[in-house]
Formats: sequence, structure tokens, C-alpha cells
Amino acid sequence: MDSTLACLAAWMPRQRWYAAKGRPPSLRLLAWWDFEVAVDGTGDHVRVRTFLVADEGALPAVLYQIPVVERATETVTADPDHVIGSPVPGTTFIDGPFDPAYATGLLELITRGGTAHGPQATAVGRPAAGVPTSAPSGADHAVARVVSGEQSNTSLIFEGIGTPVICKVYRQLHAGLNPDIELQGALAAAGSPHVPRPIGAIEGTWPDITTAHGTVTGSLASAQEFLPDVEDAWRVALRAAAAGEDFREPARALGAATADVHLSLAQCFPTRSATAADRDATAATWERRFAIASAEVPAIAGQHDAAAAVYRRALEVPWPPLQRIHGDYHLGQVLRSPDRGWIVVDFEGEPLRPMAERTQPDFALRDVAGMLRSFDYVAGSLRLGDPDRADAVRAWARDARGAFVEGYAAVSGTGLDPRHPLLAALELDKAVYEAIYEARNRPTWVAIPLRAIARLVERPAPVA
Repeated sequence: MDSTLACLAAWMPRQRWYAAKGRPPSLRLLAWWDFEVAVDGTGDHVRVRTFLVADEGALPAVLYQIPVVERATETVTADPDHVIGSPVPGTTFIDGPFDPAYATGLLELITRGGTAHGPQATAVGRPAAGVPTSAPSGADHAVARVVSGEQSNTSLIFEGIGTPVICKVYRQLHAGLNPDIELQGALAAAGSPHVPRPIGAIEGTWPDITTAHGTVTGSLASAQEFLPDVEDAWRVALRAAAAGEDFREPARALGAATADVHLSLAQCFPTRSATAADRDATAATWERRFAIASAEVPAIAGQHDAAAAVYRRALEVPWPPLQRIHGDYHLGQVLRSPDRGWIVVDFEGEPLRPMAERTQPDFALRDVAGMLRSFDYVAGSLRLGDPDRADAVRAWARDARGAFVEGYAAVSGTGLDPRHPLLAALELDKAVYEAIYEARNRPTWVAIPLRAIARLVERPAPVA
């Protein structure tokens, strides 16, 4: 397997989902499983092998899922970007999602069920109960295409099989049920109109890399209905802001849909009151993040005392119950459907956070703060391209943010104000996080969170 690991180590750093940019992987093959897919009309079969590879150069180690289709080298027509390498003369490895054999086997396993086996690992297909899918042979005739631009996973859209399906293959694996599957499934079962219908999932078992003994179970892939003629809310909002269109009604409807999702989640999963330990941990997180940002973005260092006052006000007011939330909520996580309105997707949470953290009850207002920041980013991105429009896009964002909060408050039944001390602190903390991210990755964009931080620390808070 040394030659296989060498090929993977050379190929992985070029992939968007590889987390440790800037250093070579230190790989250990943990396990794999196989399935075979018939080649149309030939009677032959293609072997698909899914490797589970631990990158031990990261602390803690990161576990990656890498599906591979083995092809005779002389028959390979794949794009070179999707060719992993040739660990054995005459055989070439293709990144699975970009090969029709893997796409066919993936859809079959999800919609028909079954188990794929390998040394120390299994993969079990679990079709969703009560969800109509295509005919049993539909997977054989599906046309698959890979979604471009994803950062953490790889998604395939299957069409030509009745109900179009989008399947997400999780590249980084964690023990436990992925909240993307758990939360969306619960919301769909509860009748929420704001999520796609689940189609199924694949569950895996593999050796535990954290303890070096025993096994764990976790999510490998999930599938849901693919909604036609949808557009993500980021593009919708960006186009509206660029054209100077009033976005208050769409934003108000989005706020209402967000509140409805939160109410459903509070009914589907346990809630709990915040404890003194929760307040202490939250305060420590805010302070630690601001300290990191001050070191990396010196422009905000002088605002420490003002930021601390914002955080202090949030710690002094009553806190709402903690509950399950989206966890990574912004305009890119919402779709606009002509028939169903706003649809919320990608309940995975922040992919780089440990699964145990992503599944803990949290502030519903954290999602609200994330969306408020997203509206601000629409305006900020346009302002970067055309500084002369600064006043107009700032007013657009202010109106959209206000309408979103109004819609949320009307459905949630809370007397929410954009200057609510807890909401202001959560938005400030999000902007501080953004300042760190932009300084590291897009320095020309750091002005967007810096303006938000200045605004959030300078305005007075209302009496709670």
C-alpha cells in the first residue's frame, strides 16, 4: 500500500476539502471497503474501493474518505485534475465522484440499501423511510454531475431517474450521526416545509483513531431531493442589492422561515437552560477569539475595552433556552424555490468543529447573528467593487437586516431587537472571527468585518 499512499499524499493537498493547506500529508491507511459495479452492456465489473486515510500530521489527526475507481490506464479518459495516480503499472486511480461507476454504486447503496465490506470497515446503505424514489433499476440510468465550488465535501446531482437527487459525500469523517442527516431528517418528519425531503444515507463503521482500539460508527454520505429551478439566497440578495431593489419583504420572509425552523428544532430535540458554566465558557470563548484577532489584525486591538463592554452586557441579561441550531447559517445555506419559498440546507454545522461540539444545544440567536453578518457581506462585497455606492448598499443592508429580525420576531414570539445585548455580542463575535479569517485568506476583504466591529462596539445597547 506504500505506492497508494504516495499517490494520495501527492494528490490530496490540491483538493479543496483537504484541511491542512501548506504542508504535505502524513498518511496512514486505516481501512477500506469495496463494491463492484457492472459496466453497461459488457458483462464486466469495475471495482470501487473507498479508502479511509488518517492524516496524522494534523493535531488531532483528521480522517478522510477517498473513494477510488480503478481503471486500466489505456482506457482512462478522465480529466487529469481527477486522476489520483498510477500506484501499479497499467492501473490508474480516478477520484470516485468523477467516475460514473462510483456514482452508480453510490446511488444504488443509498436508495436500495445493502452493505459493502472491507478490512476493518463496513458501509451500510439506509434508504429513508416512506420517501418515494426512482424504480429499482433507476440508478443504472441516472446521469450524475459533480457540484463545483464546495469546500468541505463533494456532492453529486443525479437526474433522469424521476425524482432528482443530490448526494453529499463527506470527505472528513467523524464518529456519530452527522447533524446534516439528523436535523434535516427530524424536520422533514415533523412536516417542516423549509427543508428538502431526505432520500437516504450511508453509515460506516471503522477503527477509532482517537483511542487506537475499538470501532466507531459515523456518517459517510447523505442524499436528499434535488429541487429544480432554485437559486441560493446569496445570489438572490447580491443581485437585488446590486440593482438597488428593495429586499425587505424577502428578508422578512426569510426571518420568518428561520424562526419556524428553530421552533421545529426545539420541538424535535431537547432544550435546556443555560448554566453558570455555559456563561463562563461563552465569555472565555469571546475573550480568547478577540485576543487572537487583536494579534493578527492590529486595527481592532484598541477596541478591546469597548468589545468587552458589549460582551459584559450580554452576560448580564437573561438567556433563552439552548437548543439545536443550524450552526453555520448564512445566505449561501438557503435556497429560494419558486414553489416553496425559502429552503434551508446544509445542517452539518461548521465542518472543522468536532462533531461532539456541533451537536450540542446552542443559542438560536447564533443563527440569527450569522444571517445578519451575511447581509452585511452582500453590501460589503459590492462596496469593495464600487466605493461610490457605499451609502446606498449600506442602507440596503440596514433595511434587509431589520426586516429579517422583524420576520424572525413575529414568528418566534420574541421581542427581538437588532441591538439585543446577546444578539449584539454574538454578531460581534462572528465579525471578530471573520476578521481573523479574512486576514489569513482574503486580506482585501478584511475591511468588511472591521467596519462591522466598529459599528457594534460603538452603538449603545437598549435596556434589556
